[in-house]
Amino acid sequence: MNTGLIRLAVVGSRSSYGRLAGIAGGVAVGVCLLLLLWGGANGLSARDDRGAWLRETGSPAVTVSTTPDGSTASGPVTPVPLTSSTALMRTNPVEVFRDQLINRRDFAALSSTTVTIPGIGAPPKPGQYYASPALQDLIESNPNDELGDRFGDFAGMIDDSALPGPDSLVVITGATETELRESGRASLVSSFTTNPYGGRAAAYSSVILIGAVAVFFPVLLLISIVTGLGAAERRERFATLRLIGASPRTVAGIAAVETTVPSVLGAVLGVVMAAALRPAAAQISVNGTRMFTEDLSTSWVANIAVVVIVVTASALAAAHRTACAGIGPLRVTRAVLEKVPTMWRAAPLLAGLAAMATAVVLIRVLEFRLPWLESPLMIGGFLLILIGIVLIGPWLTKLVSQIALRRARSAAAVIAASRITRTPVATFRSVSGLVIAVFVVSVFAGASSIIESPQAASRQAGLLQPSSIHATLTDAAAETKVQETIKHIEDMPGVQSTTIGYGPAALSTEGAGPEIYLRSADAVALGFENVPGAETVSVQTSFLQPWSTQPQTLTSAPAGALEKSVPVVIIVGTNNSLDAMDRVRTALNTSGITAMPATSPSDLELQSSTRLIHGLAGLAYLGMFVAIAIAGLSLAVATASAILDRKRALGLMRLMGMPTSVLRRIITREAAVPLLSVLLLSISLGFLVAWLMVTSINDAYQLTWPGADYFAALGLSLLLAFGAVAATFGLVRNNTAITATRFE
Repeated sequence: MNTGLIRLAVVGSRSSYGRLAGIAGGVAVGVCLLLLLWGGANGLSARDDRGAWLRETGSPAVTVSTTPDGSTASGPVTPVPLTSSTALMRTNPVEVFRDQLINRRDFAALSSTTVTIPGIGAPPKPGQYYASPALQDLIESNPNDELGDRFGDFAGMIDDSALPGPDSLVVITGATETELRESGRASLVSSFTTNPYGGRAAAYSSVILIGAVAVFFPVLLLISIVTGLGAAERRERFATLRLIGASPRTVAGIAAVETTVPSVLGAVLGVVMAAALRPAAAQISVNGTRMFTEDLSTSWVANIAVVVIVVTASALAAAHRTACAGIGPLRVTRAVLEKVPTMWRAAPLLAGLAAMATAVVLIRVLEFRLPWLESPLMIGGFLLILIGIVLIGPWLTKLVSQIALRRARSAAAVIAASRITRTPVATFRSVSGLVIAVFVVSVFAGASSIIESPQAASRQAGLLQPSSIHATLTDAAAETKVQETIKHIEDMPGVQSTTIGYGPAALSTEGAGPEIYLRSADAVALGFENVPGAETVSVQTSFLQPWSTQPQTLTSAPAGALEKSVPVVIIVGTNNSLDAMDRVRTALNTSGITAMPATSPSDLELQSSTRLIHGLAGLAYLGMFVAIAIAGLSLAVATASAILDRKRALGLMRLMGMPTSVLRRIITREAAVPLLSVLLLSISLGFLVAWLMVTSINDAYQLTWPGADYFAALGLSLLLAFGAVAATFGLVRNNTAITATRFE
């Protein structure tokens, strides 16, 4: 193979430079996105691993007697003593500042303890705390009575190795053994878990991998479409080479070299672009925190692997296309008719659905857990569905184009429908990226819609008011200490009322009563209506549950109920200002009389058993943006490539008097027909796959109607499709001039 021959074939004209630059640019974008997505996938895994220790629940700090049949026996429990290899840990379920949830862990240990806490080492001493940098910034930038007083004296920062991200709010405080044991919520720990997802790791990992595949696939389509840019022009040059004696194998080799050179340049540029964009990509917040820039880095092995795979695949694809094009001598290219698409193209799609459905049946119906089989079925099934959509698209496109041809009433409609009918595979290929993007967007939107976002707390008689703060009290909360705390809180700005609820025993104990007693005057301050005339009234304890939606009614309490009861809860009404609510939280949490952290009904929105799914939802909308952007670029490149490949035919039409506007309508119809043919299928399959995915995690999740973001993304996809086609209209005029019709 002569180097001069290659140079003549590859860069024989000015237009060749533009084509090669287009290939290099497209490959650069593709490689950049692949490396950023690869780094993002690794970063999410590393972030989850760093935060895994926060899932540690420990073992019981007390022993309970059991009967021979295994049931719990009555009688006092026995505390498990601390040793040098254990520590007491208390997890605060609700530690809120403003509208942010703080991960708090309280520890008590012997001075000789060997327990090592991630990020700090030895447990802090009583009255001291270690904080994440983001939390310490909050503490230093706000008054102490709103946040800092809750934790004690600052002892140091938590190392980044124990934090999910730079925005993580984590605090580790020291306490006494007595304090933690009296809270009734302490557990013993000797080490910390490294499993970030608990017992459902396989299901969550499968969902994350499915999301990665969903975003990778459009990138691969982009690279495939870009490397085919200017195929018709190359076929003419290769025909000349065949005329002067080049063999088909030689021509295929030249095509491979021609694609390899710009692909290598583009791939190297893509690696540089990925490194430059990494700090910007790290600013994207997922599940409440950004990622560290180092999380997105990829090893040099990964960089080389991506470059080699992309360049090799591009070269082999170019050689295969040229070999199958049937290029002959004398500038004659034998027309290679496409095979008529048939129903067999639906086989991969059906197989993919069957694989994912099988995994769901095994997990949810048969309750037969095989992690080594579940993930391959889910991920492999999803990949088959992606491939199946691309394969079945031409068949659906052909059916729709045949119907359109029979009903065509204009020249543009006849020409466009005729070409689509003859070449459904090539026509659908131009919009395949956008079809896949719509499918991916539907999957992500469906997965996001299952999140049960609690309704915002509203002011309603018989329910705990959203502007109130309440805290349950310990058994040892003396009446005098409670009154001192109430007096201190009443002097705070923004506090409108304070109420003490009484009961036969503290609400934190197993023997708590089903109702609490209130003074009638206090009941009015809590928003109750129709208060009975008795001096003391009672209400069900469910009134204190922030998720309760059933308004409670007051009943008259027995005479002397307050004298026979003890304080069990404090309820503070505020003016709904954030600083007032945080001052009340701090005062109650540091009073020493509360069994649980102070909370508000409005905090319910910050607590959810589906917090990981919330994180995946953030990734979902990020995936939507990436998929749509890639698809729009792919459609623009494919449409431009189609115009360049047919510039002689389009030029002849103009030469015969066809207006440029008609040619533009032809190009638009050729993009619209295949897109609309598969659009409904993509949307339906997207939500079906989303249901299969979330059901594999938890069958209690229910898909709901997608939010406005989904319809905005869908509209953006269609708008981007029109913009991509419209951006190529200039090529129609520039490449259909009279010179395009010359035959030499």
